[in-house]
Amino acid sequence: MIQPLKIILASQSPRRKDLIQDLGFPFEVRKFDFDESYPNNINRYDVPVFLALKKSKQIDRLNNNEVVLTADTVVILENEILEKPSSLLEAKEMLSKLSNSSHDVITGVCLKSNKHTESFSVLTKIHFAELKKEEINYYVEKYQPLDKAGGYGIQEWIGMIGVNKIEGSYYNVVGLPIHEIYQKLIANFS
Repeated sequence: MIQPLKIILASQSPRRKDLIQDLGFPFEVRKFDFDESYPNNINRYDVPVFLALKKSKQIDRLNNNEVVLTADTVVILENEILEKPSSLLEAKEMLSKLSNSSHDVITGVCLKSNKHTESFSVLTKIHFAELKKEEINYYVEKYQPLDKAGGYGIQEWIGMIGVNKIEGSYYNVVGLPIHEIYQKLIANFS
C-alpha cells in the first residue's frame, strides 16, 4: 500500500467508514457539522459535487501527508432528489415511488490536500422490481432507513430482494465510488 498517505474522512456514515477501512489506507474519521443546503436553480445532477466541495471548504488544517475526503450521495427519480426521509412514513412513500422503476444514485466526492483539490461524481442506475406494500413495511420497520438517501440501503434486505439490475458501481450506491477514489488517490495524491 502507498505510504504515508492518510485519509481524513469527513463523514459520520458508518458505511463510508467501513469502505475506507477496507481500502487499506491509514485513515481517521473527523466529525463536522455541515450545512447541506444548495441553490434551488442548480442542476440536480450537480448537487452531490456542489455539496462535497462545500463540505471540503470547511476543513483547512491538514498535515502534508493528509487528504480530506468529503462526499455526498443523492437519489434522483424523474429529476426529483429523494433526500434522507424525515419519518418512517416518508421512507415508505419513497420506496413506493422507487418500486417498479429505475433511478440514479450520484455520489459527489472531493479529495483535498494542502497542494491539490479534485472533485468528481459517479452515477449508478438502479432498477427496482415491483415492491409489495408488505415488503416495504417490513423493511422500513426492521431496518433504519432514515439515514439513507432515498430511504434505503442497497446492502440491506430491500436491496437483496428488490434490486433487479445495477448499471455502474455497487459501492457508489453503498456510499463511496471506491474504485474511482483509489485511482485518483494513486494518480494525484501519492
